[in-house]
Amino acid sequence: MVLRTAGIVISAALASLVAGQSVMAQNYPSRPIRIIALSSPGSGPDIVGRLIGSKLTEAWGQTVIVDPRAAATGIVGTEIASKAAPDGHTLVIVTSQAVIVSVMYEKLPFHLVRDFAPITLVASTPFILAVHPAIPATSVRELVALAKSKPGALRYGSGGSGSPPHLSAEIFKSMTGTDLLHVPYKGVTPAMIDAVAGEVQMLISVIPAVLPTIKSGRLRALGVTSAKRTALVPDVPTIAESVPGYEFIGWYSLFAPAKTPPGVINKLNAEIVKSLNAPEFRERFTALGAEPATSTPQALASYLLEQTEKMRKAVRDSGARPD
Repeated sequence: MVLRTAGIVISAALASLVAGQSVMAQNYPSRPIRIIALSSPGSGPDIVGRLIGSKLTEAWGQTVIVDPRAAATGIVGTEIASKAAPDGHTLVIVTSQAVIVSVMYEKLPFHLVRDFAPITLVASTPFILAVHPAIPATSVRELVALAKSKPGALRYGSGGSGSPPHLSAEIFKSMTGTDLLHVPYKGVTPAMIDAVAGEVQMLISVIPAVLPTIKSGRLRALGVTSAKRTALVPDVPTIAESVPGYEFIGWYSLFAPAKTPPGVINKLNAEIVKSLNAPEFRERFTALGAEPATSTPQALASYLLEQTEKMRKAVRDSGARPD
């Protein structure tokens, strides 16, 4: 009798919890939403957050505030998001850079997988491999042959140690068996300036930052890092066409604090996916050099695990350390 009574009490409590979460989802959002961007104002995550926020405001009538938190490579902002109330009113843009940070630092005040609930992928950003015009290589295959003939002689620039372009180059080195010298800079702009000047012979960068330089002939594009050719530069082949299996992309996704009710997560997912499927909204992302991409929460959870292990290996193999 006691066990039966206890079972009834537990069942009633669970039913009450489910009902409460259902009401929360129906009433969500009940106040302004904050989206934390783990970067500086005007950066990719900040802009992506504002684009998403504008659509959520249109749909639900609540103000969406984007809160850029670049301090400590985004660690401060990620900790704030991890400790926020799990009610859907604080969200965070998680990127490939955030995953790299999570595997580069030994001790962090949060766990990227355990402390967050996935909502959806938002967009991907392929990088582009470019060389100085004086380099006698007009294809990735020719570049690999050149690098193998002169071990350690070719230098490549990146926006910093442990940045996505740095790790994409390290994976390229590993897969091709080449010896390339990494020259880290404080951002992609000084790296590009030195690439144009010939101080470094190679550069891997986000496409919008370097595309005008390529179009002007001051750098030569050899390949993009995505598995398939991108509409951003449709005439540029993929690195994978010469190095089978190679792929490295930047990406944006949206997460909420762990224990956010599934109903709230699903409501956010449905609205954002709907927005990203609208042609005019997709065009706004493309103009930023990003390709819209969506997913289920479950698929994003799997993707995060996969990317974490991939970045862990790349960091270990490259010896990258926090700047």
